[in-house]
Amino acid sequence: MDKNDAELVEKAKAGDTASFEALVKRYQDKIYGLANYVCMGLKSEADDVYQETFISAFKNIKKFHGRSGFGTWLYRIAANNCWMKFRRKRSEKLVSLEDIRELKDLTHADEVARSELSASVAKALSKLSVDYRLAVTLADIQGLTMEEAARVLKITVPAFKTRLFRARQKLKKELE
Repeated sequence: MDKNDAELVEKAKAGDTASFEALVKRYQDKIYGLANYVCMGLKSEADDVYQETFISAFKNIKKFHGRSGFGTWLYRIAANNCWMKFRRKRSEKLVSLEDIRELKDLTHADEVARSELSASVAKALSKLSVDYRLAVTLADIQGLTMEEAARVLKITVPAFKTRLFRARQKLKKELE
């Protein structure tokens, strides 16, 4: 675990809310990014996962033993929150294109092509299981190493590699 994280975690365990706030600021973008990709751009769902992750981390900071990095622990909480959301909402489709951002310097044709590509990728990702979507998000979007992603998902590295390979294959098939 990062030395600065370790110090902040110890202070947070002792009740120092400013230290916990510093941890939140350090990891908020990564956790929101994970929630946003796994929840397929549904802002309300991503916001819920993001908030629930940090609330849970705050309530359970004393249970964090430092066997993994603090960021890995947060990713694990966020992944669990994503799984719980999807278990509750299995019948709903989780595709929203409301957050696709247009770049100002692109021509109209480029904007249309980008929008169509984003829609295609979002649609393909939505057809993957949550396990596969998490694997792709952690490795390809969040940039975690195979070892870090496997720890987040509490599986072995070979199992993660297999899951990621299968997820990528299904994603490729959906995009064709």
